Amino acid sequence: MALLEVENIHTYYGKIHALKGVSLFVEEGEIVTLIGGNGAGKSTSLNTICGIVRAAEGRVLLAGEDITQLPAHTIVERGVVQSPEGRKIFQRLTVMENLEMGAYARRDTRTIAADMDFVFETFPRLKERQKQSGGTLSGGEQQMLAIGRALMSRPRVLLLDEPSMGLAPLLVQDIFRIVKYLNQNGTTILLVEQNALMALAVAHRGYVLQTGNIILADDAASLRQNEMVRAAYLGEH
Repeated sequence: MALLEVENIHTYYGKIHALKGVSLFVEEGEIVTLIGGNGAGKSTSLNTICGIVRAAEGRVLLAGEDITQLPAHTIVERGVVQSPEGRKIFQRLTVMENLEMGAYARRDTRTIAADMDFVFETFPRLKERQKQSGGTLSGGEQQMLAIGRALMSRPRVLLLDEPSMGLAPLLVQDIFRIVKYLNQNGTTILLVEQNALMALAVAHRGYVLQTGNIILADDAASLRQNEMVRAAYLGEH
């Protein structure tokens, strides 16, 4: 049984059929990436999994439990946590307060401090800036804060939506190094990313999404060699 299973999900925005029977799975300990062009349905897939958008058909299962119709906050409590596209940190709160918000639903106060230590160990810049307001951080630091806030929810599955968006190339390298490090430390990750080359370099497996349909699924190494993927998403002709 996979840790996360998405079965034949159909999602609509009004009359727009955004996801047309999407199915995928993520095993515990994996990084799985979802790649595709703008408007393919990548963010909609993550938002449907975590209950922000409701599926009209299909199921989302976490370790065999059907979580499809649970409220979004309950899905977070179950362990499916998103670091959203565009970061969406709390601009006026300090770094520390943003991280504490990530742990708002937790009752295990003894382990929150240990998780805060892990976040500061993973992102030393956040430790240096813990009293600064989130809105004064650079784009890269805000991305680190968004991921750190998600980690404070102690995710069983971390949904990363476009973590490299808008970042300078050196910071992109940093973010993907951190994604790999988190996975090596036991975090299961479903990664949505426009930078397909970097995503396939860190992922174990991947899915290609096109206009709401999964058109290809394979291990990451095979997808990197696939001619269609290379032409459409890796800029190789």
